Amino acid sequence: MEDLDTTVLRTAQRWQAEGLAVVLVTVARTWGSSPRPPGSLMAINGRGETVGSVSGGCIEDDLIHRIREGGVEAALTGAAPTVLRYGISADQAHRFGLPCGGTVELVLERVAPHSHLDELLTACEQRQSTERVLDLKTGNVTLHPGRRDGVPQLDEHTLTTYLGPQARLIVIGAGDLSRFLSQMALSLGFEVFVCDPREEHRASWSLPGVTLTHEMPDDLILRLKPDARTAVVALTHDPKLDDLALIDALQSDAFYVGAIGSRRNSATRRERLRVHFGIPEEMLDRLHGPAGLYIASKTPAEIALSIMAEVVAVKNGIASKASKQITCEDSCRDYLASKAETLAS
Repeated sequence: MEDLDTTVLRTAQRWQAEGLAVVLVTVARTWGSSPRPPGSLMAINGRGETVGSVSGGCIEDDLIHRIREGGVEAALTGAAPTVLRYGISADQAHRFGLPCGGTVELVLERVAPHSHLDELLTACEQRQSTERVLDLKTGNVTLHPGRRDGVPQLDEHTLTTYLGPQARLIVIGAGDLSRFLSQMALSLGFEVFVCDPREEHRASWSLPGVTLTHEMPDDLILRLKPDARTAVVALTHDPKLDDLALIDALQSDAFYVGAIGSRRNSATRRERLRVHFGIPEEMLDRLHGPAGLYIASKTPAEIALSIMAEVVAVKNGIASKASKQITCEDSCRDYLASKAETLAS
């Protein structure tokens, strides 16, 4: 499953190839509360069909109405991109369903060969981060290597946005827990790999949209070379499978590296990696163990929710370790984590 930005770009590319007029809409700036962050994308074709979103729905309805009433040209001021602002007045904010005080500034551009969507999608597929610069006078686009998570920049001449590879999750171990975790990751737009060299564990494991591999986990980590958009989670509870993969992941650019287990088992793993493999403390500090936020998980699905919540929190820049509750309920967590190990094995 693709992330939403890629889906929008790919759909706009397909519509344009089919000969349809297409408008690409980008959230350039927001003030106050807004339903969608800067950089969010939406595409509308000449029939009024849409993909993606820029608000809770009312702004989309207005844009569709503009196109249905007067065609794509009605949404643009000629061939050049158009800048629209919604929510300046309280009445307009109420009309378009914006939160109190919210204002959204959009840039609308007509998709054409000079939009370079083909090259942009190819860069995303190759896990390359790209800076896209749109000339607001001509509609021409230039692409440059850039960071993935930059905030869009709009001035009187250009709109600069940043796009790149979708988030990726590498799961070590095939079981009930990995199935729930993979389902959640797919719904959040992650590309998912599940690795388990144990044939008996892979035999009945399948999930559409997930790449299942039988190679040794550390070989997979070395092959995929985790980047800053990749998370790695070990679920096998087997040091022969987990340890080398975790070591390689900790030495990569992965934004999240975690392993399931009780606090006692996690402490034992950390000591084993430090003593037997010489992993320095500063590197071990990157390891999330036990993986997941404390939510008193009781089932594989709840444990998967806990882990995925922590992965998303770290991806979004939140230091999840501060969010973990270290209380008298830790003994309960140890018991539940131990139970999860049995369920997942």
